[in-house]
Amino acid sequence: MRWTIKPRPEQVEIERLANALGVEKIVAHLLLQRDISTFEEAKKFFRPQLEELHNPFLMKDMDLAVARIEMAIAENENILVYGDYDVDGTTAVALVSSYLLSYYPNVATYIPDRYDEGYGVSYKGIDFAEDNGFSLIIALDCGIKAVEKVGYAKDKGIDFIICDHHRPDSVLPAAVAVLDPKREDCNYPYDELCGCGVGFKLVHALGSRRGETIDDLLYYLDLVATAIAADIVPITGENRILAFFGLQVINQNPRAGFRAIIQQLKKSTLTITDVVFIIAPRINAAGRMEHGQHAVNLLTETDISKAMRFASEIEKYNSDRKGLDQEITQEALLQIQDNKEEDRFTSVVFQEHWHKGVIGIVASRLTETYYRPTLVFTKSGDKLAASARSVKGFDVYNALERCSDCIEQFGGHKYAAGLTLLEEQYQAFKEQFEKVVKETIDPALLTPEILVDCIIELKDITPKLLRIIRQFAPFGPGNMAPVFMAQNLVDTGYARTVGQEDAHLKVSVTQEDSHRIDGIGFNLGNKLGRVTSRNPFDAVFSIDENEWQGNISLQLKIRDIK
Repeated sequence: MRWTIKPRPEQVEIERLANALGVEKIVAHLLLQRDISTFEEAKKFFRPQLEELHNPFLMKDMDLAVARIEMAIAENENILVYGDYDVDGTTAVALVSSYLLSYYPNVATYIPDRYDEGYGVSYKGIDFAEDNGFSLIIALDCGIKAVEKVGYAKDKGIDFIICDHHRPDSVLPAAVAVLDPKREDCNYPYDELCGCGVGFKLVHALGSRRGETIDDLLYYLDLVATAIAADIVPITGENRILAFFGLQVINQNPRAGFRAIIQQLKKSTLTITDVVFIIAPRINAAGRMEHGQHAVNLLTETDISKAMRFASEIEKYNSDRKGLDQEITQEALLQIQDNKEEDRFTSVVFQEHWHKGVIGIVASRLTETYYRPTLVFTKSGDKLAASARSVKGFDVYNALERCSDCIEQFGGHKYAAGLTLLEEQYQAFKEQFEKVVKETIDPALLTPEILVDCIIELKDITPKLLRIIRQFAPFGPGNMAPVFMAQNLVDTGYARTVGQEDAHLKVSVTQEDSHRIDGIGFNLGNKLGRVTSRNPFDAVFSIDENEWQGNISLQLKIRDIK
């Protein structure tokens, strides 16, 4: 692991902000690193306000989208709410469809089949709209590149409103409205919304025209928070406000579908991390293993007994998904070894029988073993489909663009993308992608990095500091949980390995004359010798609590030891 200590703010600035806020210098240090330098900025950070959300009509084409929906309702048209099959897409479809259905009946939903139709807007979906009398399609978390398909729909007399957050090409689809804060000509103040976030802005705009305030729309923010967490978008600015209040809804008044998922948990309060690892995989499992419509059904159901039945079905999909992704990951790792590709700059693997629904998860698993840009391919119809994952600091989307002569189509983000190509192009693409990455990646990026906020003394780790740090939440990209480094730690004689195959490290450390503090290092069992050698060592960690037999104590969650 690479340890990178973030630049330290000027001491005079730390002291000024600490005095202004009446907080410890270490808290001021952490705030300045997050570009919070005044009392007013700190107040907005610690106490997010819904009033700080931007006017939805600042988004390019929002007025056109609202006018077209209002016209559809006035003329009794049928509206089809269409979205991608992942968490961002299914939550967005659940949000927009349930809002429209609250006051207009002629609304239905459509999630494309991952295997039959693939990602995004499909000709089959448009044909379904034509056959069933839908004259307006609202596409969520997809559509920004569907130029030909939107044209196909237009020829059939079907209008499109696109709500997307992916990077657009130079030519936009000929939709009635294209809502995407990443449009070059869109001056919306915040461009890191997820697809569900853009859908919420549309609902916010529609609601404002109906005399509703943001407080009337709080009910929908649990969906937005879930999409923000699952799509790994920055939890800054507007996303931070939406996630903050969405988590409150999840914890205080969750919709029936969420209640059905979380009521078996022992946790009383869910964090963004819990949403990522508990709620999101189950919603995703429907589209991976069966059909994304099952997730929409769960998220829009208001009857708790029906929601429990839907959640039980989805739990089975999730269980099946876990078994498959473990099996395929082992096969992929073996393929890399058999091909003697352990020392390449990329991992590109293919097996035609691999389940398309889990190749994205497998790509993420492979980056945990070989920390480098990764693509996992499988057969999809007469083509190959792949999920791409990258490492921190490397733009896999740009790398794929440089291989576009081998690719049929692709889309995505800096760190995650999807693509299709002809099977005969696979080997050429594999070599070209390796060449592009080798020529463009900084070799340092091939070693996992731990960003350290600051160096801390053990004596400064107190329950009060932890209480304040917890107020920095919700955590995520752009506002990660603070990571500290402590130097010259000494084992107090209680270090040992725990867990299956002694995988984890339990320690109890001190520093000069400071108090003793316990720590846990997951998957650091192999570092036991470094700790027990009696030689001082350094550690990077976050601060947490440990509860044991009713007693709560501070604990270091150790990330690495040197």
